[in-house]
Amino acid sequence: MITLQQFLKTPSGTSTAAYDVKQAEQGFVTALTDLGLIQVSGDDAANYLHNQLSNDIEHLGTGSARLAAYCTPKGRMLASFLTWKTSEGIFLQLSASIQAPIQKRLQMFVMRAKAKLADVSTEYVALGIGGIGAAEVLQQWFPQLPGAVNDKLDNDAGSLIRVSDAFGHARYQWIIKTAVLESHWAAIQEKLTPVNAAVWRRADILAGIPRIIAATQEQFVPQMINFELIGGVNFKKGCYPGQEIVARSQYLGKLKRRMAIATIASAEVVPGMEVFSESDPDQPCGMIVNAEPEGEAASICLVELKVADLEANLVHLGSANGVRLHFLALPYPMLDVTQ
Repeated sequence: MITLQQFLKTPSGTSTAAYDVKQAEQGFVTALTDLGLIQVSGDDAANYLHNQLSNDIEHLGTGSARLAAYCTPKGRMLASFLTWKTSEGIFLQLSASIQAPIQKRLQMFVMRAKAKLADVSTEYVALGIGGIGAAEVLQQWFPQLPGAVNDKLDNDAGSLIRVSDAFGHARYQWIIKTAVLESHWAAIQEKLTPVNAAVWRRADILAGIPRIIAATQEQFVPQMINFELIGGVNFKKGCYPGQEIVARSQYLGKLKRRMAIATIASAEVVPGMEVFSESDPDQPCGMIVNAEPEGEAASICLVELKVADLEANLVHLGSANGVRLHFLALPYPMLDVTQ
């Protein structure tokens, strides 16, 4: 047994991959301390965010969560959010490494809107829960679990969001106030093994869910990292920064860049590294979006690259002579732009 304070202070960037993955298959809990949380409240909160983000926030109810992109006027992603609504406001979850500048930028555009932004990252804990035993444990606090991906339930214990499956079982985010978690912690770890947040990030990679961090800001239009395929873009809503570029990318011709899952026989893979194709060794054909170690000598990653090079399957890390990427199947269909 470890104390809640020890659990929350576990470094989120280290991992013993073999042990963690084994435990993840059975039932695990991790603190997503590498994610930050912004609360937006006020009468105009939904309308204000609707005009800033790529998804429909005005019609976001309390029974679901949505992905959304925050873009520059040129359509390049500054941040990726998981967003949801409760009686206390609208919440934006993003990489903690970029929260402060993103919150400051969002604040600049509040203008006269009745909307207030607050950093509530220490007030709440985001627990990542999954594995065989996850559902049974969670039913102590949420008797009826969210049925589909992105469904959400709220009660006195907090908010429970079902996210994309991993390791053959459902995954959940439990957003709970730190003070409330204290009283439940003993019962949680009695059935679920505390693991490093790297397990959660590897699961996101296998689910094809990208996360924008400091190293990849302003590198991608949403479609380049499959963001519309996973529900992060609403093409029927009104204007937001970069909307014209995002719409043009969707409707004018076939998309030439996409994101794929790959394994690489190197443990030194980090977001922002470039990849190269044998067909054009002088110019990078893509970039690592997210990456996590897989043991001591390999990594699993999300990589954005030219579709033609993905199909040719001759892509290398760092240079055309670097370690070769081996691509895995995405868990969702790569729809043609015209579909």
